[in-house]
Amino acid sequence: MGPKPVVIDSRPGAGGILAATMVAKSAPDGYTLLIVSPAFPIRAALIPNLPYDTLKDFATLGEIGFSNLVLVVAPQLKAKTVKDFIVYANANPGKVFMGSAGTGSATHLSGERFRALAGIKVQHVAFKGQSEFQIEIAAGRIHFGSTSLTAALGLIKDGKLQALALAQRTQLLPDVPSFAESLPNWSRDGTQGLVAPAGIPIAIRQLINKELGRALAFPDVKQRLESVSFNITFSTPEQHEKNLRNDIATFSKVVKDAGLRPN
Repeated sequence: MGPKPVVIDSRPGAGGILAATMVAKSAPDGYTLLIVSPAFPIRAALIPNLPYDTLKDFATLGEIGFSNLVLVVAPQLKAKTVKDFIVYANANPGKVFMGSAGTGSATHLSGERFRALAGIKVQHVAFKGQSEFQIEIAAGRIHFGSTSLTAALGLIKDGKLQALALAQRTQLLPDVPSFAESLPNWSRDGTQGLVAPAGIPIAIRQLINKELGRALAFPDVKQRLESVSFNITFSTPEQHEKNLRNDIATFSKVVKDAGLRPN
């Protein structure tokens, strides 16, 4: 049997809920799949009445990986390390502003996790996208935020943003430590992955996982993903499900601690 064409059906709307709902209601035959991001477990943690059950209505097929996250601060603060920034924030409780790409976004919840683990008091300012709050940090109008390294690398290289920590060390910024090195209780959460409607036969589930792993192992695929600081974390379907459950638990705690409510 030769290769089969793949049709990409982009279903924007409601933060990905429309696409997820369509896949959840599709036949579990392996022909309709959903690529999920950290927004998938975040929605489960943040929205109590989704039109689908995140764990019961989907079958995990395997993780793909995650985009490297970076904590950036305004260069004007002269903070060179996470410890420096925590000292500054503690000296200015409630006067430090954290930017994000929107309330309930991955950048917001990552920032809230950092705030909680660092034990600092900050005010959240939501923007329409990562580029907007990065510009505000560079201008010194807000103080910090968590964003994707791909989106922020140019401003970091130009000295307009100060990078303090990364989800995972990279040669793109060899002198910047990981979050775990600065905050021992930090753990990575949220990945890109592939899921199918619940009820997909085990044989098809395993076949798709095998082909996913084969595709991610292609040298040109690895090189392209790594060039934009995307970390491949291919896994079995079972490990993917375990990680998804852990992500929902982690984000649920962040949502509760931050007092967030769905719109």
